[in-house]
Amino acid sequence: MPILDVEIVGETPPASTDHLARAIADMAGAMLGSRPGGTWVKLRALPATCYAEDGPPAAPGELPVFVTVLHREPPVGPALEAEVAALTDGLARLLDRPRERVHLQYLPAAVGRQSFGGRLVA
Repeated sequence: MPILDVEIVGETPPASTDHLARAIADMAGAMLGSRPGGTWVKLRALPATCYAEDGPPAAPGELPVFVTVLHREPPVGPALEAEVAALTDGLARLLDRPRERVHLQYLPAAVGRQSFGGRLVA
């Protein structure tokens, strides 16, 4: 049941824009071992004009990607570290961004907090 909310600052890779959400879902689903239809991706672009960092502006290819990850029950310890590394590498490759500019945020467990169609995740 992983859900990835991906926000790309600036331009998306032009060659893959039409199928980028599916490519991310397929990569993450394979990496996480989820069943078909079990990994969901919401993808948005944030115009570079709507993002800033203090100091000199980042080059277009250096703009960040922000990803929020929701799991039924998130991994912990070494399993979380391995997942962070794999997702970061996969997203950096698909989005043509440096690994250091892909930022993941893990939400608390969805169990008892998230509902789908009126049913809480148990």
